[in-house]
Amino acid sequence: MATIITMPRLSDTMTEGTVATWLKKVGDKVSEGDILAEIETDKATMEFESFNEGTLLHIGIPEGETAPIDSLLAIIGNEGEDISALLAGGASTEAAPAAAPQEEAKPAENKPAAAPASLPAGVVVVTMPRLSDTMTEGTVATWLKKVGDKVSEGDILAEIETDKATMEFESFNEGTLLHIGIEEGNTAPIDSLLAIIGPEGTDISGIAEGFTAGGATTAAAPASPATEAKPAAAAAPAEKVQEPAATVATDGGRIFASPLAKKIASDKGVNLAQVKGSGENGRIVKSDVENFTPAASAPKASAKSESTAAPAQVYVPAGEVSTEEIKNSQMRKIIAKRLSESLFTAPHYNLVIEVAMDEAMKSRATINTVPDTKVSFNDMVIKACALALKKHPKINSQWKEDAIIINHHVNIGVAVAVEDGLVVPVLKFTDGMSLSQIGASVRDLAGRAKNKKLGPAEMEGSTFTVSNLGMFGITEFNSIINQPNSAILSVGAIVEKPVVKDGQIVVGNTMMLSLACDHRTIDGATGAQFLQTLKQYIENPVTMLA
Repeated sequence: MATIITMPRLSDTMTEGTVATWLKKVGDKVSEGDILAEIETDKATMEFESFNEGTLLHIGIPEGETAPIDSLLAIIGNEGEDISALLAGGASTEAAPAAAPQEEAKPAENKPAAAPASLPAGVVVVTMPRLSDTMTEGTVATWLKKVGDKVSEGDILAEIETDKATMEFESFNEGTLLHIGIEEGNTAPIDSLLAIIGPEGTDISGIAEGFTAGGATTAAAPASPATEAKPAAAAAPAEKVQEPAATVATDGGRIFASPLAKKIASDKGVNLAQVKGSGENGRIVKSDVENFTPAASAPKASAKSESTAAPAQVYVPAGEVSTEEIKNSQMRKIIAKRLSESLFTAPHYNLVIEVAMDEAMKSRATINTVPDTKVSFNDMVIKACALALKKHPKINSQWKEDAIIINHHVNIGVAVAVEDGLVVPVLKFTDGMSLSQIGASVRDLAGRAKNKKLGPAEMEGSTFTVSNLGMFGITEFNSIINQPNSAILSVGAIVEKPVVKDGQIVVGNTMMLSLACDHRTIDGATGAQFLQTLKQYIENPVTMLA
């Protein structure tokens, strides 16, 4: 029986691959273990071997061409076998893999079942995408299309919550949305069946059942294919969870708005029911909310919106036990997983040093007199870290079982608190940035982090991390290392207190810095020398400008 071979995912960040060379041609015999092709990924050119045997019946991606992962790469089967049905249904760029490469194999209980090898003509299986390098499962926050809706290439299908952000997922296909495999609010592993798109009225019996057997972990059982292939009017709106007031029209209908537009509307107290959307299909986007001017009749509606949106206060009689269960978000799950792994695998120790901040305060006041310049103390700490890391590269390292990797580039991650937890946007090549560039970049990244608009690439590749709780009045604390980094700096508040200068007790301003180190890569003396250099830069800011 013929087997569809799809473009494999050969790296954690790979989204598409280019066939550099075919080492087999149509009609050649293929044995298990034979090299079929050399495939260029985003990281390297790698040999791709066959896990099947038979005859190469079809090549789906010619040499030199690029295609997304899971695209039809080749078909292997018996010599002379009729593969017309596979070509009719499997040539789509979103075709589900019939046989995944062994490198991607997961335990049987977690691996989604494969879709049938032969799909009806024009039908495409869309799976839960990997939208970040650490994503293993995703939650559908919002469906922007419903069963029966027409879908064009580039339309936003859904908003998907990953471990790092809520991101819009667009369609790469066109047709009718025939089936939804993961309902709003439910979570499923990557590559689980997310949706089926195809010609209106197509019979998709058996496709969803065959695919979701090991897929969604909490998704409700899908309706029968016959029901879901009908126009959208057949869908029962009563099954939807009631939307917050800001996203429900006065007539009870659904309002479509981007996550950022919802956030801005919430912050400004804008009732989205009054905003006219300029996006696709009337969808409300950021600029619509920012440019919105309430009409004369708006106050009444606005008051209603505010009262409805206000969270209900729970009354608990004295002496009664009361608890509340909050479902863990994807971000919270990943924070728990990664920080537990860091704490229990890396032998942490902490070094603390006190830094005089008087000169830094004077320098910052002078710098901020320059028009359009705004530099914070945290920006000055980041700049000092970048320069100190160049002098002490062992701090800028990571542990591997067979080697220690020294990074000679400096990418500093800046911990940012968001509603659901913590994210770490990264300043790439920080050592080459000026103080004003660092300040502008941190404000931009932090703002977009809080609005869940950071891209995965903006949260990858850190070599060192800075965490600052000084703005909350915390004077000293210890952080857990953000692996694969070897160290993280905890920055406390600036405190005015008596200090000794030249044998005299005077009023001074000081700040506590705590460096958490991985003892596998950083010895105590190495960490101490780094803190000494860091202290010198911060206490003498002019040296950072040399």
